[in-house]
Amino acid sequence: MHPTRMVPALAALLCLAVAGCEKTLAFGDANSIIVAVPNELWESTQSEIKYSLETRVFTVTDEKAFTLTQVDPREPTWGNLRRFKQVLVIGSENDPWVLQALEERRGNEALAPPEILQMRDVWAKSQLVTVALLNDGEPLPQLQRLLPELSEQFDEQYRSYVVQRMFVSGPDTLLADSLEATAGFRLMIPAVYDREVRDSVYVFRNDNPDPSELIRQIAVDWMSPVPDDLGPERLLEWRAELVERYYEDEQVVNLADVRGGPGNFGGSHAYQIQASWQSPPGGWPAGGPFLLRAIICEQQERVYLLDAWLYAPGKEKYEYMIQLETILDSFRC
Repeated sequence: MHPTRMVPALAALLCLAVAGCEKTLAFGDANSIIVAVPNELWESTQSEIKYSLETRVFTVTDEKAFTLTQVDPREPTWGNLRRFKQVLVIGSENDPWVLQALEERRGNEALAPPEILQMRDVWAKSQLVTVALLNDGEPLPQLQRLLPELSEQFDEQYRSYVVQRMFVSGPDTLLADSLEATAGFRLMIPAVYDREVRDSVYVFRNDNPDPSELIRQIAVDWMSPVPDDLGPERLLEWRAELVERYYEDEQVVNLADVRGGPGNFGGSHAYQIQASWQSPPGGWPAGGPFLLRAIICEQQERVYLLDAWLYAPGKEKYEYMIQLETILDSFRC
């Protein structure tokens, strides 16, 4: 190598090894996890790891909550993949890839493997590195012990990320206060949602950046007194009336795969139905999931119907369903 070209090459190598060197922004999606583990260990543990971490969630069909990509940290591809937003490192403190991640650990507390540790911005900015720290010896029993906690931790952190992203423009607290004062209920909606009120029906809609690509909508209606026949059939009839009178596009319900039942939301008795909607025969082919809740407010002698639906063709839907679920969870009588 020419001497004048050697300097930048050496500087780049040193930049990777020396703490404090300027780091690039992490890339990848928040639900895409790079798993750094040697091939031989991955072969013996991948079924357990995938079963626990690639959790299946129901939207229209079952989809993965997270997508795992394994890389052997002794191979050249590790140099780029370790700059993803989410990295899971598996091994003992004697493994170089684990040791380098632990160098970013704050504090001097003693290690107590098997355990889970997390550090930020190890190899890139805005990155979260999770270390499944094992003892030397049989790895599978140790991983089996850690995997339930890992799964719960990843899901909680992803949900928190989704909610923060949803409210990046801020929650519409003025709207929530106004609804509480004039409509009899409280609902926390992101400030980017549009609002329309017709009769007693409130419709909140976000179709940015383009309604042909993404629509998130919530409708709220109520009736009083609370009817005696408040079962799933009556709720679906009520939803059909909302669609016919207040929605821009026709929808029919597809109950081929339906989830739900009675529950309690915000301290109130409720009933929930999750299934999918689609355009009627002969219409423009469209569809997506919906989440329907009936919430009984006894002190008002009312039952509220909340209908949240999503249109996101060709996209993973779990993130948007978390958003809609979070909005519905904010409902208070």
